[in-house]
Amino acid sequence: MPRIDKYVLGLMLTLFGFFALVLVSVYWINRAVSLFDDLLNDGQTALVVLEFTALTLPLVISVVLPVAAFAATAYGTNRLAGESELVAMQAAGLSPWRLARPVLVFGLTVGLMVAVLVHGLVPMARARLADRSSEIAENVTAQFLRLGSFQYPADDVTLFIRDIASDGRLLDLFIEDARDPARQVIYTAQEALVVRTETGPVLVLLEGMAQTMTIRPTGPDLAVTRFQEFSYDIGGMFAGSSSKGRDLRDYGTLRLLNPDADLLEATGESPAAARREAHERIAQPLLSPIAAMLGFATLLIGGFSRFGVWRQVGWAILGLILIQFLSNAAVNQVGRNLALWPLLYLPAVVGTLLCMALLWLAARPRGPRGATA
Repeated sequence: MPRIDKYVLGLMLTLFGFFALVLVSVYWINRAVSLFDDLLNDGQTALVVLEFTALTLPLVISVVLPVAAFAATAYGTNRLAGESELVAMQAAGLSPWRLARPVLVFGLTVGLMVAVLVHGLVPMARARLADRSSEIAENVTAQFLRLGSFQYPADDVTLFIRDIASDGRLLDLFIEDARDPARQVIYTAQEALVVRTETGPVLVLLEGMAQTMTIRPTGPDLAVTRFQEFSYDIGGMFAGSSSKGRDLRDYGTLRLLNPDADLLEATGESPAAARREAHERIAQPLLSPIAAMLGFATLLIGGFSRFGVWRQVGWAILGLILIQFLSNAAVNQVGRNLALWPLLYLPAVVGTLLCMALLWLAARPRGPRGATA
């Protein structure tokens, strides 16, 4: 690679590292705050919170890298123009097409990073995150059985535990089950145990009493039953998390392109939906070189101005917004009609044509204003 290409590429990579670090930090912290609140409120430890936030990091990076590439090329090109290095390169006979070569290499490098993330690290992290979420959802003691406070594990269900013994026994337990307005039950027990079954967790109440109030036309009827041992199924309270199928985004791209029966049964999706997810992943890294080239090609248009290149920067941002808008519109359209999956590649095609048009305008000879043939 010629020295000038190495210089431009090194500058872009240096700026890219800075912008990527800043943007990933801001975006990740923004997402992690809500995750901190949810996990800490559920009684999870700091290690669990750290694990969950680390598993969300690959997804955050994959989203931020194209934006960081755009910011690096736009800032780097502005810096080259401000220090007259770009003018010197053009005076040496380098055309905009030739100057774009290191920028294209830079964009393809970022696209390769995004491809590694979306095809490898992100599905692995999402699958691990789903497994850990399922484990935590089944861990009733950690999620809902917190001592000394009233808990509401489901609508119209109230739970209170005075204390939890060192061996896991729940002491002095109170449950009010008002899910059936015509039949409300209050359970009290001196002790209780959490037993895991195939259908979910079950509370085994020991030495307790059940007070059942049934609403009849003649008036309320109260029945009191004392028991030595009683099983209370609480698996239904967690049906929303336990019965939810796996997400297509938890699986690898090759498996999505050729979905098997196990994948379709686990996700409850159709083969067309699986292939749509795979094509969406394939199209995502293509936007990285386009974002990089937009930040470079747009700033080459226009002459010298004492006010800088802010107008060109504004046009570059508008171009990036246009490409992102097309990407979102394509995803929404394909989501409504899976047969239109080729639309997922339309933003990459439009972005490529836009970058080529900008480079063509920058390379077109421009005479002085008002000059005549």
